Amino acid sequence: MAEPSPHRPKGGGKHRAPWRPLGRLGPGLITGAADDDPSGIATYSQAGAQFGLNMLWTVAITFPLMVAIQLVSARIGRVTGQGLCANLAKVFPKPAVGVLIGLLFIANTINIGADIAAMGAAGQLITGWNAKALTVAFAAVSLGLQLFVPYHRYVQVLKWLTLALFAYVGVAFIVRVDWLQVLARTALPRLTLDRTALTVIVAVFGTTISPYLFFWQSSEEVEELGVKHEPNLLHEPKRAAAKELVRIRWDTIVGMGFSNLVAFFIMLATATTLHAAGKTDIQTSAEAAEALKPIAGQLAFVLFSLGILGTGFLAAPVLAGSSAYAIGETRGWKTGLEHWPWEAPGFYAVIVVSVVLGLGVVFSPIDPIKALFWSAVINGIIAVPIMAATMVVGARRHEMGRYVATVGQLIFGWIATAVMALAVGAMAWTMVAG
Repeated sequence: MAEPSPHRPKGGGKHRAPWRPLGRLGPGLITGAADDDPSGIATYSQAGAQFGLNMLWTVAITFPLMVAIQLVSARIGRVTGQGLCANLAKVFPKPAVGVLIGLLFIANTINIGADIAAMGAAGQLITGWNAKALTVAFAAVSLGLQLFVPYHRYVQVLKWLTLALFAYVGVAFIVRVDWLQVLARTALPRLTLDRTALTVIVAVFGTTISPYLFFWQSSEEVEELGVKHEPNLLHEPKRAAAKELVRIRWDTIVGMGFSNLVAFFIMLATATTLHAAGKTDIQTSAEAAEALKPIAGQLAFVLFSLGILGTGFLAAPVLAGSSAYAIGETRGWKTGLEHWPWEAPGFYAVIVVSVVLGLGVVFSPIDPIKALFWSAVINGIIAVPIMAATMVVGARRHEMGRYVATVGQLIFGWIATAVMALAVGAMAWTMVAG
């Protein structure tokens, strides 16, 4: 469990400034925004460029499913005072949990490499500087923030980085959009479910509902307990607990809503520009930004590129941190970004190794597109058992007491699990048939 460090400067307990627009939002907002990482941007750009407006409907499906599974994950952390992985290890065989966490680490590390490489490529587009040098610099800055800025301060940095994603909303308002057509194609897409379309749908679902998000939000709820010096909800009066659960619900709804809104506008921006201009072969987020320049103009290009940098700085610590929480909790280590590195050496070692290995992927002869594809495959495979296990823990009174997941959360959470299982099955079929 993440405990407040006796050495790092503390947050202000329950005291807050009189007015903070982001004050009531935290783990849910950051988790949702981190879902729109550079590799996610590439997937959404590819969907918009290839299929125009006919993939916008996927966002309407993923939103309620994301809310349900993230609500249960966050609830587990806040109620038990322990992260998701610690709870999974109590209920399921540790070797099985260990295998899932090992696969999570591999997928997250590849994703980190893809994200910082995309940041370097976007930085080169803006500045003209060497992409590899910028990649190393961005990785070093991100790692330095994670190592040397305490959680209660770092979380404020992460919150403001979420604003970078509004760049994609801005792009859609720079170009000409037929909003009636957008509504029509969102509600009634013109789509043939062939192998190519099915692959993109699976990629969108796999990119949007990712296992690292479950672990991150659950563990950050635990971090919040330490920063605010509060007990877990099992030891709170029912009225006080109800107030926290309402906060978690709105934080998660806003965060996942933000995530899906940005995904919608990325698809919309690329559909109304790249697809309309016949530019349908997009592989990376940097390619999407570069392709926008001659079609939508300099401002759209700059906004799209800056969005890649902002969300990269947001997603890298979430990816590395989720691996560190998962491994640390199963090993019984001291975990938490509120500790100094020498106070939680194992936890921070995982973060450092994740980023360094991610850089190794960038400089290796491995094709980054193929590496990202296989990380998505791994994520898809492990998402289903992790989601099912999360739903089981969320419904157990032994761990959750009287604050078990609500009926609505359980229904939609299991639907989300079933949808992901279908997506993995479809992905397997496309691979075998391909």
